Amino acid sequence: MSSQKIISLIKKNKVFLISTHVNPDPDALCSELALAEYLKVLGKKVFIVNEDTVPQRLSFLPGTKKIQKYKKNKIVPYDIAIIVDCGDLDRIGKVKDCLKGNKPIVNIDHHITNDMFGHVNLLKPKASSTGEVLYEFFKEAKFKLNRNVALCLYAGIMTDTGSFRYENTTAHTHAIVADLMRFDFSANDLYQKLYDIIPLDDLKAFTQVITHFEALFGGRVVLVELNKKVLAKFSEAFDLRDAIFKFLRSIQGVEVIAIFTEVARNKTRINLRSTNKVDVAKLANIFGGGGHKRASGCMIGGNIYKARQDFLKQLKKDL
Repeated sequence: MSSQKIISLIKKNKVFLISTHVNPDPDALCSELALAEYLKVLGKKVFIVNEDTVPQRLSFLPGTKKIQKYKKNKIVPYDIAIIVDCGDLDRIGKVKDCLKGNKPIVNIDHHITNDMFGHVNLLKPKASSTGEVLYEFFKEAKFKLNRNVALCLYAGIMTDTGSFRYENTTAHTHAIVADLMRFDFSANDLYQKLYDIIPLDDLKAFTQVITHFEALFGGRVVLVELNKKVLAKFSEAFDLRDAIFKFLRSIQGVEVIAIFTEVARNKTRINLRSTNKVDVAKLANIFGGGGHKRASGCMIGGNIYKARQDFLKQLKKDL
C-alpha cells in the first residue's frame, strides 16, 4: 500500500526534493541518485540537497555533480520531499530547514530503528539496503531500469552487505543483483573504485592509526579515537572508518568495534560495528542515533573523553 501511495503522489506532483542522512554512505547516495533518475525519466524536476558534499571517492557515481550542498536560507520550491536511508528526520541535519510544514514527506528506508517520520512510509527492515527497497519499488511502479539506476542500486546493495558477506545478505538479495548485472557495468571495476584504490600517503597514515586501538572487556570491545589532527592526515579519497572496521573485525573474539571521531569541541561522533551478538542499533538509539543491528552510529554532546565515558557505561550494561 505504501508503494502505491508514493506512486500516486509522484504522478500528481511535479517538483521533488530528495535528501538523506548526514555523512552519507554509498547506499544513501546511490539511493538518492537512483530515485532522481527515476523521477527525471518521468519528466519530473528534482533537487538533491544534502548537508555534506559528496566524498571524492564516490564522485565517480553517475549524477553526483547534481547533488547540492545545503546553504543557509536555501529555498527549494518543491511539492514533495523524499528522504531515503534515514532513520529519523533530524538525521538529515541542516537540510531540515528546507522543509515546509505544509508539504508531504515520503520516508523510504530499511533501518530497524526508523521512527516512521514520513506522511507516507516505505520501510522494509528485512531488506539488505535502501537500494534493495528501491529495486522492489521500481518493479511495482513498472519502471524500466537503465544502466545508471542499475549501477547505483548495485553499488548501494554491495556496500551495505559488506560485498555480500554480512548476515543481511539473502537469496533474494542475490536474485536482485543478478538482475542488475544484466546492464553494461563491471562489478569488478565498481569494487575497485569503492575499495581497492588507496593513495600511498593515506596507507602510510593508516598504518599509524591502526596500531593505536584499545582492547577492552577482555578483548570483546575494540575502540579507536580519531581527533582532528589525525583526520587531517587523510584525503577524501580514503574511507578511513571503513578501513578500520574491516581490519579490526577480523580480531578473534571481538564483538563490538567503536570509532570515536572529534566533530567539534563538544561534539563526538560514534560509529559502531558488531560481529554477531550485540545489537549496536539499540545502543546507538539510546544516544539519539540508529542504524542496523550490526552497523550503526550516533552523535554525543561533549568531547571524546566524555563521550567515551558515557558510551562505555551503557555498553557495559549490554555486555
